Amino acid sequence: MTAKEKILVVESFAQAGGERLELLQSAGYEVSVAGFVDEALAAIREKGIAVVLMDAATPNLDVGRLIVEVNGSATTEDVRLLVLCGTPAEGPRWLDLGADDVVPCSASNDELLARVRAHLRAWRTVQELRRQTRIAEESFQMAQTGFTALAVTEKMTRDAYTLDRRLKIGVTAFILVAAVMAAIYFGFFRTAKQETQRAYAAITRLERGLASEEELVARAAKMRDELDRSSAQAQQQALEQKSAELREQMTQANNAELATLRKQLDDNNSRLRSIEQQSRVAQGIIRAYTNSVALLHVVVAFRHDATGRRLRYLGLNQQSTPITDSEGNPVFDLDGRGPEVRADFFGTGFLVAADGRLMTNRHVIEPWWKDDEISSARLQGFTPVIAEMKAFFPGSATAVDMRVVKVSPDADLAVVQGDVSGMKLEVLRFDSRATAAVSGQPVVLMGYATGIDAILARAGEETVRSIVSAARGNASRIMAELARRGLIRPLNTQGHVGDVLADRIVYDAQTTTGGSGGPVFNAQGRVIGVNFAVLRGFGGSNFGIPARFAESLLK
Repeated sequence: MTAKEKILVVESFAQAGGERLELLQSAGYEVSVAGFVDEALAAIREKGIAVVLMDAATPNLDVGRLIVEVNGSATTEDVRLLVLCGTPAEGPRWLDLGADDVVPCSASNDELLARVRAHLRAWRTVQELRRQTRIAEESFQMAQTGFTALAVTEKMTRDAYTLDRRLKIGVTAFILVAAVMAAIYFGFFRTAKQETQRAYAAITRLERGLASEEELVARAAKMRDELDRSSAQAQQQALEQKSAELREQMTQANNAELATLRKQLDDNNSRLRSIEQQSRVAQGIIRAYTNSVALLHVVVAFRHDATGRRLRYLGLNQQSTPITDSEGNPVFDLDGRGPEVRADFFGTGFLVAADGRLMTNRHVIEPWWKDDEISSARLQGFTPVIAEMKAFFPGSATAVDMRVVKVSPDADLAVVQGDVSGMKLEVLRFDSRATAAVSGQPVVLMGYATGIDAILARAGEETVRSIVSAARGNASRIMAELARRGLIRPLNTQGHVGDVLADRIVYDAQTTTGGSGGPVFNAQGRVIGVNFAVLRGFGGSNFGIPARFAESLLK
């Protein structure tokens, strides 16, 4: 019979009423309780504890001291440390001290059990690796002993040539077995090293994130040109110019050409009236809902599956940038002294409930979902984790910390939540009726297409240089400065519904990377879909998830 895994809960049960104790026991774990640091340390050393749950709300409990002492003890280094009821302000400090996870007070029982199970899996992995390493070391020692025995045996053979031949065969066979086991040992660690190197290569491609100052400025200038060419105003001006040219041609045309030119003029004017009408509709939607469409900044770190530690830069140089190798790539190490290795991702979310819930895509808040590049790192023993997730709302100088509430099992949708009290934002309403999305009708799409590039493009070159230079390419600092200057606002594009399918709406409103998770409005200002297309460049057919899938997720 398999022994129950042991969990220690450090909290005041006079207040909690033993609810967590009953929850964990009912899940099949052996649970013990401690009320203060010294009692907890004694229990960890004596009872072979796998997971420690520390309730930060317990009076007089020094969580930081407990984390440091557990991690500093050679007898307790494999213990997984989870801090319960951690606040956003305290969470990063506890993680830096060595905690493996910080669980918010609002976490449900199912979420708490899921986190405990995940950390127990990591703990079991470490134990199995230690067991395999111990076996390999013993095998290596046996091989050394065997080689020594062979040397002695050969000397004895020279001195006593009458030694029984069968004994020599037996010793040789033993040595061969020991040598094979030693080779397996070295092969195991060589393979592990190669896999780690492959993972580091994949993570290097991801963590590059923002480019250098000059590259960012150049990309912003290029994006500025694209935005100017693709704007509704530019399209309207082009049509007006075309009408003027056609009228000029009609004054000089003969009777045969006149009819063709008149038809072209009528078609051009019809398109012009359509754009003007759509622009009036779009302006009302933009005025009402722009401030409720947020730019989501998701920062991903990488946790080593075998040890539970997060990947770090080896160190920083005198310019406070990561140490690089001969090819200019940053150097990573689990024992590095530098900051954590992180990758930045951007997407769009919009307010769907007064309690601060935002709708977005699953691939925005879980960038590793169906992503081959991140999966490459996962296969090599690293699990991506959300280190930080913030929402930047237009008109707000500060970011809102967000947490994942729910992920759809059926569609590329997710719900996140943060504190938006006092921001006076308009809640966007869905329209899931069959007649809400009809082929040919106009739509308005809001989102942060191309992420940070488009925002910088609208800021002006001088402003871009000032912000990027001060931030030194750090995405979080760039976003904070853009918010402080009031430069964050979504792009608004217009188009028409091309087709309505069972699981998607097809439309030609322009979008690209970063626009994922944006709302798709009909002419009545209701959200008929959630944009999920991730396209390279503007134009083409884009896709939205019908509103009924989003409504079911909110329920």
